[in-house]
Amino acid sequence: MSSIRRVPPRRFLLASAALTSLAAVDVPAALAQQTREPLPPVEVSPAQSRKQARPVGREAQSARRAAARRPTPAPAAPKPVVPTDAAQTPLNTNAIAESASRLGLTVQETPATVEVISAQTMREQGYRTVSEVAQGAVGVTSGDNPAEPAAFSMRGFTNSQINTLYNGIKIGPQNMTSRIIDTANLEAVEFLKGPASLMSGEGAAGGAINLITKQPHTGAIRNEADFSWDSLNSFRAHYGSGGSTNVRGLDYRFDISRASLNGFADDTNTKTFDVSGQLNYRVSDSLKIWGAIEYREDRSKAYWGAPLVAVAFSGSHATTGIVSGNYFNRTDLGAVTIDDRTFNTNYNVLDNRNVAQEVWLRGGFELKLAPDLTLKSQAYGYGADRTWFNNEIEAFDSTNNQVYRERFYVAHSQRLVGNITDLVWDANIAGFDNRMVTTLSSSYLDFVRPGSATFPNDFVSLVDPSRGFYGSLTTKQQTARIDNEALSFEDRLKLTRTFALVGGLRVEHIGLDRNSTDVNGLVKAGFPYSIDWAPVTGRIGYTWDAVPGLTFFSQYATGADVSANNIFLLAPTQPLDLTTSRTYETGVKHLFWDNRAEWSFSAYDIVRKNVYAAAGGMQLNIAGRQESKGVELAASVRPIEPLRLWGNIAYVDARYADYNFVGGSFSGNTPPNVPRIVANAGASYRFFTPWPVELGITGRHVGDRYNTDANVVTMKAYTVADVYAFVDIPRTVFNAVDQARLTFRVRNITDKRYAIWGDPFYPDQILLGAPRTYEISAAFKW
Repeated sequence: MSSIRRVPPRRFLLASAALTSLAAVDVPAALAQQTREPLPPVEVSPAQSRKQARPVGREAQSARRAAARRPTPAPAAPKPVVPTDAAQTPLNTNAIAESASRLGLTVQETPATVEVISAQTMREQGYRTVSEVAQGAVGVTSGDNPAEPAAFSMRGFTNSQINTLYNGIKIGPQNMTSRIIDTANLEAVEFLKGPASLMSGEGAAGGAINLITKQPHTGAIRNEADFSWDSLNSFRAHYGSGGSTNVRGLDYRFDISRASLNGFADDTNTKTFDVSGQLNYRVSDSLKIWGAIEYREDRSKAYWGAPLVAVAFSGSHATTGIVSGNYFNRTDLGAVTIDDRTFNTNYNVLDNRNVAQEVWLRGGFELKLAPDLTLKSQAYGYGADRTWFNNEIEAFDSTNNQVYRERFYVAHSQRLVGNITDLVWDANIAGFDNRMVTTLSSSYLDFVRPGSATFPNDFVSLVDPSRGFYGSLTTKQQTARIDNEALSFEDRLKLTRTFALVGGLRVEHIGLDRNSTDVNGLVKAGFPYSIDWAPVTGRIGYTWDAVPGLTFFSQYATGADVSANNIFLLAPTQPLDLTTSRTYETGVKHLFWDNRAEWSFSAYDIVRKNVYAAAGGMQLNIAGRQESKGVELAASVRPIEPLRLWGNIAYVDARYADYNFVGGSFSGNTPPNVPRIVANAGASYRFFTPWPVELGITGRHVGDRYNTDANVVTMKAYTVADVYAFVDIPRTVFNAVDQARLTFRVRNITDKRYAIWGDPFYPDQILLGAPRTYEISAAFKW
């Protein structure tokens, strides 16, 4: 760990703003693209264009040096971050994912495993929430446990070991800030695997997941509307519009969506509302300014899972194939099961609520300072208010054969401001194409967290419980202020037309100030206190285009994060050190057969040191070291025009090491919610009739998982399948509509009962997956 001088956050933010303002005044050009839209990369060319490329020799190098001495023409319009529907490749490796690199590289050109799920794929696969998107990605699982909605598992790491980004911006630890998000307003979801601190800062030991809202485009105005309803009486509705206005150079995008997703358990649902908009204004060929605003809201009547019950008590109502093992917490349950009488039972109090409101303000510019020099900057502000008011613990007690319940309340008031500024330099160094990006970023986070001072509790019957109400509420308050400043460099050097080195370095400062008061407002012992860290992380790798479309890659990357991302659970006497991680990865990506087939493979080895792990009763254990090794394979092919086949499989061996405590050891155990095997597969066939019809099926297999570090209760492996059929209605039916589609979908067609997730903080209960449901939807574009 290296040291770095602490800069007061407000002064740092003012300096960043002054830098961007001065640049804008000095050069009478205009903002170019939004910060996440890249300029043309050093060499981003389609695979079919590279087929004509000649080997680099002295003549080619001389020509390149001569070209470097000639004035560089103005760049063409930048490529879209996500390819249009017509330009998509089977695995989207022509997409540009800025969560993986600020160099404007495609997925194919990035020396890491990156997966981009486009809006088109989300529509076709029926992904309604980001959690459902994750379940279709390679080796990723997810669970919407109400305490930490939209939790993910990837490459052996879970929850806040994976950064969740919103348009490339981190708002805080996943287990405290993420929410259930509808996909209607999203352009794409990006999955970057392995330590990703270079791109998104601390907290990315397992990778990063980036959610991208829909963006303006230049051209004719396009509108879209979507509606759906399912057999649980859920509904979704969305309207979006975007294109060029009558003002020259001004483009817009606007989306509004509303959803009410009802749960299978009694009196449970999640209601979401999302409004987002953005304006891009191209002042000139060299300057573009932009601004965006978004409001999100979600309200849930939460489902906290089904209690683990003693097999001896359930008798004929005991189930198999959902959980297994022996369990002791409040009482010794012996062999446990899920009682089939609790499949649809809601143990939450009648006045429960789980609510969040979020507001985003973002704005920035892109300015061409010189033919080979570009300045990009964005400033952002984010505010969120969240409330949990629930009965959260439901533990079967074998002494009285009832369910022990315990209430919990917590609220968040979060405010975040920041700035990200990039300086992009394209150069020719000794005849080699080179691109460097220097990034200066700063943010200031203020977090207020009132929470329960007491925890009302009671007992209810296992079957048909009397739900009751929360009861009296007394609170105490905790606060945290986190300032973050970072300077990073990323570079790509093309040694030949087919071989490139890609590397980067990030120097970061993290300052934490905490305070905690009791119910009387008196400061607790050991508070307030402050602590600082200065991690240095980076990445070095290469890509080699062995033949056109076939790319080999390898990388070594490091990451760092605050060892316990839920900083409010740590007492001031507990050590709060920096966790470090490193990964070795190698793989291959192949696009061939005239872009009709694509596959990728990667193998990795990740080690994370100084790990904190969740324990029951809202406690944290020091878990020592976590090791993760695995392989991932994905493929997609269209052998004939009507038929599309795709599939992926991931294997991971994740283990704790040096995880010792008084009375035992969890060394060798697997972290919670980490399956060894995750596999997806699908097929679709399109009938080109006057009204085109497509039939499709998708299947998913998830292996055994544990719900706690103790590894005594197993959530059993499961396999589920969905089927769908849609018909495209010709324009002659709706003259004003260019495209219309009606879809019928059956989710979990076999009505499989299975465990989808376990919250280690609440080890007495398991979240079950949804049973079979039927859905009909309609989509229109004009």
